[in-house]
Amino acid sequence: MITLNPRHVESDPHTRRSLGDLSLSVAKCKKIVVVTGAGISCSSGIPDFRSSDGLYALVKQQHPDAVIKGRDLFDASLFREPTSTALFYTFISKLKRAIDTASPTPTHNFLKTLDIKKKLLRSYTQNIDGLEERAGLSPPPNDSTLSGKGKNKIPLKLQRNVQLHGDIHRVRCQSCSAEFPCSEDHLIVFEQGQSPPCPECLHRSKSRVARSARAIRIGTLRPAIVLYDEIHPLGDDIGTVQSFDLGRKPDMLIIMGTSLKVHGLKKLVKEFSKAVHAHNTPSPDLTSTSKLRSKPWMGKVVFVNKTAPGSEWSGIIDFHVEGEADVWVEKVIEDWKKMRPADWEVQQTLVASGGDVALGGRFKTAKALSKVGATKAKAQATKKKPILVAETENLPPGSPMAISPDVSKVKRPPSSPSKRRQGGCHYDNLQSSPSKRRSYESYEGLAPEDRGLLFTDRAHNVPNDSSDETDFDELMNLSINTPQKDRVIKRLGSSKVKQQRTRQGVVC
Repeated sequence: MITLNPRHVESDPHTRRSLGDLSLSVAKCKKIVVVTGAGISCSSGIPDFRSSDGLYALVKQQHPDAVIKGRDLFDASLFREPTSTALFYTFISKLKRAIDTASPTPTHNFLKTLDIKKKLLRSYTQNIDGLEERAGLSPPPNDSTLSGKGKNKIPLKLQRNVQLHGDIHRVRCQSCSAEFPCSEDHLIVFEQGQSPPCPECLHRSKSRVARSARAIRIGTLRPAIVLYDEIHPLGDDIGTVQSFDLGRKPDMLIIMGTSLKVHGLKKLVKEFSKAVHAHNTPSPDLTSTSKLRSKPWMGKVVFVNKTAPGSEWSGIIDFHVEGEADVWVEKVIEDWKKMRPADWEVQQTLVASGGDVALGGRFKTAKALSKVGATKAKAQATKKKPILVAETENLPPGSPMAISPDVSKVKRPPSSPSKRRQGGCHYDNLQSSPSKRRSYESYEGLAPEDRGLLFTDRAHNVPNDSSDETDFDELMNLSINTPQKDRVIKRLGSSKVKQQRTRQGVVC
């Protein structure tokens, strides 16, 4: 593990070169996983947990007579006693008001920058303040309107930031697990050391009583944060998202503002570290040429915190950047802009104002179009090409099928499909090939039945019984082996012959 201090950049060339390599890795990697803790929010006025001026020490300072320790205030066992429960609600209400007045730090904005540059695979945070969402890291749409049982946030797989320990801006029922946004009314009740009733349970109970059913138990609301020794309500979903991200093969892991003391977070960091280091371990079937082509900026695990990690992280964490996370991310952004300025070029867009078009940004000159010119250009663009009655292309000169130019250039408005001539062809006799031209002269003077048309009176006429009897008599007078008899049977049909034979008493 290599320890680097950004304050020694000017005096130590090795530190300057190593920090520059880390900045280059951030600029080139495309699947970065970021794990953050309470340390990234300290500069916004929100205290962390374990430092000398953290939340644990603050609880002891505000409640010196309380026997409970600071860590026990965030343990799931505090709900067993009314005193510790009231103390928890009072402290959480004050913390919520402090968070509401806080602003995102440069580290939160750095996460948003990674997301904009399409380099952030996902962010995992232990924080409950929700400053990542306030910084614009893919906030869920209409989150404030999501309330009730089963109406949580959007699926974790679609979120860019996963809150491992819950969200202080929401409250959850201890009975039916319905979630609601934490409002001012909830904070007023929490400041008194009490918990408000669940609206979902109240509505269900009143509905049951209205239909003469037994009333149900009314649950109480509590902050939707995960305490120690408590099962995460979305634990299965978080595990699914983690497995999905591991399968996408992240190429860099950044850990900031956490002491890595929680068991679940330690397991998550170790698994992602193993996936990141897989980029530095080539497969045995690769050739020596492929090993030389490995990308040196990939496969790094960076830990940014004031205190160094324990000895158990040796071989897991590659670099320890000693100091505040805000200082390091500002150094990364500065080096990134120097090393790869093309990544920070913004494509200029046209800004229209009252018909004039100008370029926004650093461009000084722009071509302005007047309103009259813009109107003419729009009219010319929407002008339709006239449709010709006939086209004379692909016809040899002197061909009898050629049409005079005057006729072909006649402009006629196109007719709708319902008004077009039914049964007509889109090629007339002059434009069609000689083999497909229609000739009506040979049919003049002929009766419809002689023309061989399908739909004529003869085709639908049914022969009467008298004609059938005449044909049958003709059939009986013929010899059995006469070909003429076969033609008569074919014309009459076998069923007609059987009927006539039965009617006249003829037995075959």
